[in-house]
Amino acid sequence: MGTAALLRAAGVGFGDEVVVPAFGNVEVAEAVVMAGALPVFADIDPASYCLEPAAVEAAVTPRTAAVVVVHRFGRPAELERLHALGRRHELLVLEHGEPEAPYEETARRRERAAFLDAKLRGVRTPEGGVGHTYRQYVVRVPGNGRPDRDAFARAIRTKGVDCRVPVKTPVHRLPEFRRCVFLPETERAADETLALPVDASLTKRDMQRIASACNALGGLLQPTS
Repeated sequence: MGTAALLRAAGVGFGDEVVVPAFGNVEVAEAVVMAGALPVFADIDPASYCLEPAAVEAAVTPRTAAVVVVHRFGRPAELERLHALGRRHELLVLEHGEPEAPYEETARRRERAAFLDAKLRGVRTPEGGVGHTYRQYVVRVPGNGRPDRDAFARAIRTKGVDCRVPVKTPVHRLPEFRRCVFLPETERAADETLALPVDASLTKRDMQRIASACNALGGLLQPTS
């Protein structure tokens, strides 16, 4: 059953608010609208890219009926804290999960992620956390936000690295969901993040090429703080 159907089945609808992340997953905000409710955007944790529980709590109003939690890039959200928040405010807490990969594929992704963790310089590598499956290996490119990140991406693509920007525009900046809301971690993540390949099919030589291409640019960027 989809998110919209789950919300409707729980009695969430017209006049209700549902707290959702703005960092990616426009389909979650669309599902809230399909259920007849209003999506309210809360900020993310800068390490996990999932909803930050304190930000969710700050977004709760008397009209809030539910929270939709999205797991990002293979790292789970802080479900224990979010469910506790839901109990305190009598809110429905729904999970928007990611497709599960076979165990062997996940193990290979973790191996490739560990290689990059050890080899990369000049970018901020992801914080693993318990249960991280590395659906995407997302680094931060320090420096001047989006201009430096985009220049970095163009440069390593010329060396054959198939990188991608995971979230180009936060949902609260899209025309159909535009909100005047302050989400500094969401904005910063949208400007700095870049997903590097850690596909299970990549060879050791592929991984060395990715690390070398990235490290060759490290001296052009400001060091991480």
